[in-house]
Amino acid sequence: MFVKSIMIPKHKSHTVDFNDSIQETLKKLEDLSVDGVPVLKNGKYVGMVTRYHVYECFFERPGDRETYLTTTKAGEIATRQDIYLQGEEIFERTLVMLKDMPILAVVDEHLNFLGVVTRYDVLEQFQSAFGMHRPGVRIAFSSVETEGRIARLAEIAKQYHENIISLSTFDETDKLVRRIVMKVEKNDNIDKFVKKLESVGFRVLDITED
Repeated sequence: MFVKSIMIPKHKSHTVDFNDSIQETLKKLEDLSVDGVPVLKNGKYVGMVTRYHVYECFFERPGDRETYLTTTKAGEIATRQDIYLQGEEIFERTLVMLKDMPILAVVDEHLNFLGVVTRYDVLEQFQSAFGMHRPGVRIAFSSVETEGRIARLAEIAKQYHENIISLSTFDETDKLVRRIVMKVEKNDNIDKFVKKLESVGFRVLDITED
């Protein structure tokens, strides 16, 4: 899935103009209960303003609070001018970028603003990928890293009529071993399915119903 698939388009996004005062910007942040908004100048992305940065700049600059709020422009304190997305990125890679920022702007090659991607939306996609929105049985197990192991797992699941909700694999410290987490719909075959997995070399680590 690409970033553009989960992007909030510009007509639904909240932004501030370069020339908006800090007072106007802070009011928008508070009214929307968000931590950051893109700053635009003539429709082009010029950076981000966050609630934290608004307060940080106040303590770093001389002058009184009222002057700072009414005369300083959003564009003057905008940061992260070079950090943005262009829509063709794989959405999984955005999670690292969103670690320190709740929102990222999406722009075209000319920096025209197209929309935003939020940390919440990316996490929602990860939850969906792990089947967290559907009830079922989560089975965690490990397997020796050999060719055809996932195919073998799929064959056994088909044999026992398991409806797979999600399937994820993780590298272990030992590169010869891979950890696998599978979520399946609850049925009467789970015990037989698990025993079959163990009989062909899969080591079951945990079984959780949710």
